Order: sequence, then structure tokens, then C-alpha cells
Amino acid sequence: MRRRDMFRAVLAAVGALLGQRVAQAATSRAARQKVAYHLSDLDKVNFVLGNIKNHYEGTGGDVDIVLVVHGPALAAFKSKGMSAAVSGRFTGLVRQGLEAQACANTMQGMDISLADLLDSFHAADRGGVVKLAELQSQGYAYLRP
Repeated sequence: MRRRDMFRAVLAAVGALLGQRVAQAATSRAARQKVAYHLSDLDKVNFVLGNIKNHYEGTGGDVDIVLVVHGPALAAFKSKGMSAAVSGRFTGLVRQGLEAQACANTMQGMDISLADLLDSFHAADRGGVVKLAELQSQGYAYLRP
């Protein structure tokens, strides 16, 4: 009789453990990703936009992405004289839900206004690095490709 009780107890424990694992897996699949991409290097603009495109495709669009741009990279998003490839890629990502933030400190230092940038940019009024820290405190994963 003791063996049977012990066997039942072990089976119950294994069942509970498996049930817990299934519940955890369902919860992690249901959680929408939140990601902050940090871009400051001019030579990485196309690379980062490609990463963001891949991120949307890899998650089936089930992701909230914020792109925070500061430093030399911000010049790549000026609407006048910009690359058609960058403009087209960026516009497509905005249609998928990308939120773009431009560092106000960089804008001031480079004498750039929001009107000079592609549509859909917002100013990170307290600075790009402050915006990144705020996003991380809100549960956003930080990526700097």
C-alpha cells in the first residue's frame, strides 16, 4: 500500500510540475515584446532599420518598438537630401508601428528641428539617453546593434 501511495504522490508532483511549465509557456508566448533600439552611429542606420524589419517579421508584428536616435545618426533622417532607401524603409516600419524618437539635445546641437526630420519623429525632450532609461524602466528591452 505504501508503494502505491508513494507512486501516486510522485505522479501528482510530476503532473503539477508539467502543468506549471505549460502555464509558463503560454504566458511567455502571450506577452507582447517591448523593445527600444538605440541608434547613434551614422554607418549603422541601414543595419538597424534592417534589424527592426526582421524583428517585426520574426514576431509577426506582435512587438512594440521604439527607435531612439541621437548623435551623427540623426542626420540620416533629415527629409531633405536623404537616401530614398532609408526613407522608404523608415516609412514602411512606421506603418508597422515603429515609434521614432529624436534626441532634443542632438537636434539643438545640429540645428535640426522636427520639421527637418522625416514625418513621425517625436522629440525626446529630455534627451535620447534619458528616453532610453525611461523605456527600460517601463519594461522595454534595450538593444544597441
